[in-house]
Amino acid sequence: MPKSSLTKDEVKAMLILACDRVIAAEPQLSEADRNLGDGDHGLGMQRGMTAAKEGLEAGEVESIEKAFVIVGTKMMSSMGGASGAIFGTFFRNGGKALAGKESFDAASLAAFLQAGVDGVKQRGGAAVGDKTVVDAMQPAAEKAATVTAESLPAAIAAVNTAALDGLEASKAMVAKFGRAKTLGDAAIGFPDAGAMSVTVIIGAFADYIAA
Repeated sequence: MPKSSLTKDEVKAMLILACDRVIAAEPQLSEADRNLGDGDHGLGMQRGMTAAKEGLEAGEVESIEKAFVIVGTKMMSSMGGASGAIFGTFFRNGGKALAGKESFDAASLAAFLQAGVDGVKQRGGAAVGDKTVVDAMQPAAEKAATVTAESLPAAIAAVNTAALDGLEASKAMVAKFGRAKTLGDAAIGFPDAGAMSVTVIIGAFADYIAA
């Protein structure tokens, strides 16, 4: 049965599924990064999500906010580099926006995504069109804001589609940040690896909520 809202324990289970999905996607994420960068994005995400999963499984999670903050904190401390800072900020800032929430619903999803992408943009300065994680994060957040009155399964399905569309759009972009910036037009045709990680995470959320 699709879930109309999630308890703190269900949020924990959803996040563990996302960790597992990112860990399993390491080869695809690494390949995507080799096309545009130094190829270490997949291994970094695998390392960060392994630490995040261990953190979540270490004991009972106190709250919905804490579950997301654990993921962000563990990613930030275990990964290092730009991706650790970006995804750590995404989960930590998004989690803090859920302070006091007793359940996770469509409005919570929107709050999490908006606070998360705002934090990432503030930290890194990227915008939609720069061929970064923001190209998947921001469309997801914008879609979430329009479906807060929908059921959680309907909302996450729409958000998942928006993130995937953002990833697809990143293929046509010239990169403005990181190693890919030096490639110029040679970057066209390849998706951003960070944006791909975003779609793996949101896809895991969608699958958990729909199950």
